[in-house]
Amino acid sequence: MPQRYSLAAIILHWAIAALLAFQIAVGWALEHLGARGFALFQLHKSVGMTVLALTLARIAVRYWKPRPAKLEGGWQGALASAVHVGLYAFMLGAPLTGWALVSTAKVKVPTLIFGVLPLPHLPLPAGTHAVSEGAHGLLAWIGIALVLLHVAGALRHHLLIRDGLIWRMVPGRSMALLIALPALILGGFVAGRAILPAPQAAPTATPTVEEPENAVEPGNLAEAANAAAPAENAAANATQAVTEAPVAPPPAWAVQPGGRIGFAVGNDGETISGSFARWTAAIVMDPNHPDSADIRVTIDMASASVGDAYKDGMLPGDEFLGVAAHPTATFIAKGAEATGPNAYRTRGTLTLKGVSKPQTIRFSLSGKDATRTVSGSATIARAAFDVGNGDSSGGLTPQVALTFNFKAMRKD
Repeated sequence: MPQRYSLAAIILHWAIAALLAFQIAVGWALEHLGARGFALFQLHKSVGMTVLALTLARIAVRYWKPRPAKLEGGWQGALASAVHVGLYAFMLGAPLTGWALVSTAKVKVPTLIFGVLPLPHLPLPAGTHAVSEGAHGLLAWIGIALVLLHVAGALRHHLLIRDGLIWRMVPGRSMALLIALPALILGGFVAGRAILPAPQAAPTATPTVEEPENAVEPGNLAEAANAAAPAENAAANATQAVTEAPVAPPPAWAVQPGGRIGFAVGNDGETISGSFARWTAAIVMDPNHPDSADIRVTIDMASASVGDAYKDGMLPGDEFLGVAAHPTATFIAKGAEATGPNAYRTRGTLTLKGVSKPQTIRFSLSGKDATRTVSGSATIARAAFDVGNGDSSGGLTPQVALTFNFKAMRKD
């Protein structure tokens, strides 16, 4: 029988140990990070699947390569064997229950191992999610206890019994490696803690958007209405002066390719920005007589993207846009009003995720004659439309900033 483990077994042993230390360091914090932990959650899954693969390789090497004989019998030897069996169960069970957990989650987040290799979801019923989650957390604590027992046993053999057992897992009986390899495990734990985001001391940031000039708190609407009356009357008088003469039917406008509808939402002090790739607009409006405007916008919700494969995979789900049941969102407005030179406001109805609510949009025009550039914005209360209704949305701000910019040509 050999006096030490094979080189393959030694490499796998220490590599798995370092990765487990990293997983424990990161896993402890994931539950409390909310949306800020999204990228770490993806890394945690990737490392977990790596541990699973290396453990399967370690089992194969264990039966392929001869291993040293036991040095101790009796209850001590039985306990050591039980700890080893438990460690293998932990190294297999923790990744598998984690895989089951994400496969049965309400939000189907795609998994790409280290951003490259797609990992399919397991075909498990949704009812197993709670069991998988509980088992995953329990295995983590059991694994920590088993690792501590394993380390205590190794130290007992090395410092008390002095039977040289520890050298079986150190190439060449090198003292430098005996120090470096445990340090590698400690390094895995330190690395896991080091990449955790810093605690958020400041209040959650809200994406910067152009607010209406007369924006007020809900409790001051009456005062604001009285204060705004002169300006509103002035705008109305100006519009009336223009409309006294007979007017022709308002022209229709064709939206030109290259326009953009974007959105931004605060996420635990940061901002997530994205856009919709597919949308259409039917616009009938005379800039000099905006009260006769007819505006209809339809957005393909499946075209939403924030430029991140993981987050893009979450957007169509029921927690966010609910694309399967509600593939489009629409905004319909009849009439607009001038709020300044080339500046307008329209109040219409936004239908999103099957919910219809009043929505105000502000926009401005530039250019002249048959070609105009349209730029505008709106602030949407996402909760009113049941957007972001799950645990992974806890760090998102309640308001979503919508912006748009496009060119339009008058139809002759």
